[in-house]
Amino acid sequence: MAVPAQHGVPDRPGMPPMPPELAELLRAQLAAVADQVEEEVRRQVPEYARPADGAYGRNLRAGVVQALTLFVDHIADPRDDGGAIAATYYELGRGEALEGRSLDALQSALRVGGLHAWRLMGRTAEELGLDSTVVAALGELAFRTVHEVAQAAAAGYAEAQLRSSDELERRRRRLLDLLLEDGPVALEAVHDLAHGARWPVPRTVAVVALAAAPDRREEDRPLAAAGALVDMESRPPRMLVPDPDGSGRFGRAFTLALRGRPAAIGPTVAVTEAAQSLRLATRALGLMGRGVLPRQGVVRCADHLSTLLLYGDEPLLERLQARVLAPLDTVSAGQRDRLAETLLAWLLSGSNVPDVATRLHIHPQTVRYRLRQLEKLFGDALHEPETRLDLILALRAESLRTPQN
Repeated sequence: MAVPAQHGVPDRPGMPPMPPELAELLRAQLAAVADQVEEEVRRQVPEYARPADGAYGRNLRAGVVQALTLFVDHIADPRDDGGAIAATYYELGRGEALEGRSLDALQSALRVGGLHAWRLMGRTAEELGLDSTVVAALGELAFRTVHEVAQAAAAGYAEAQLRSSDELERRRRRLLDLLLEDGPVALEAVHDLAHGARWPVPRTVAVVALAAAPDRREEDRPLAAAGALVDMESRPPRMLVPDPDGSGRFGRAFTLALRGRPAAIGPTVAVTEAAQSLRLATRALGLMGRGVLPRQGVVRCADHLSTLLLYGDEPLLERLQARVLAPLDTVSAGQRDRLAETLLAWLLSGSNVPDVATRLHIHPQTVRYRLRQLEKLFGDALHEPETRLDLILALRAESLRTPQN
């Protein structure tokens, strides 16, 4: 542990010499003054108004005595840097953070205690008939003492918070890894890790896969603050969103963090099935990169389930296309595209020629001409239910390969 050097503390150039007996006189009163300061702190700072016995009471008493001792030591030897006492307050600050308490209470106690201690000890200085410049210097020294211990406490508090934050992040990363691993996930194990990670276990989750981007941890922090488990170091970066359909809090943080970065949101699933949501989100993100799904913005898997199903086994899809679309291989590339487009529209419109013409923005006679060509290529297969389904799947997959804007 390293206690930071003091900065911003008033120096004491030209401080008048202190009477030799003053430090010893104040040291003799130290226990009685500590009693009164401790009582005043308990009276004015509610967080310290608890029984004096126990660790909390002992820490308060020790802190008061240490601060008063530092003040007296500065009087006895202005060269004393009070390192040991500063270390004590550093540990006090760490303790407040580790207990999950605010630093405000400790800082309030230091202000209240410092002011009350100065009233009591300043009265002693006046009773000795000290020169006003000496009394003023003692007041500055009291301020210096409070500043030193307050700064040490703040440094300890900040260090503990940093360590606590790092540990919390590690625990949440382990929890995220558990939730997203392949295979069954035990809910009991999730609750155990979630407790240590301070993450309330939701009923449902969704996983978001994001396009890779330069390090943007500052922009991703709102997501963690909104309750998401975030791993921006994975490939692709991913986050797990609790109860995605039930709160607008995540939506605002999500918009702030993305800043235009393409992302795919997996379907909403039970918390123990998060790996399924990740699998589909990752697949959708890959299809976005290839132009099968829109390249920009946010794609929700729930809106593209048929496309995700089609591309769930691409080698099998290619075999289906090669078999059922073989008749189109006999025509030119330009003619093939026109016939494939017309055939898909005809199948999807229930063989209604006017609907096909409207959908494709062409004349109905053009549709009939192309259908006659298709009849020659496919024959009776165009009217067989099973073949029609295969044709729809194969043609739909082919049409999706046209880059999306």
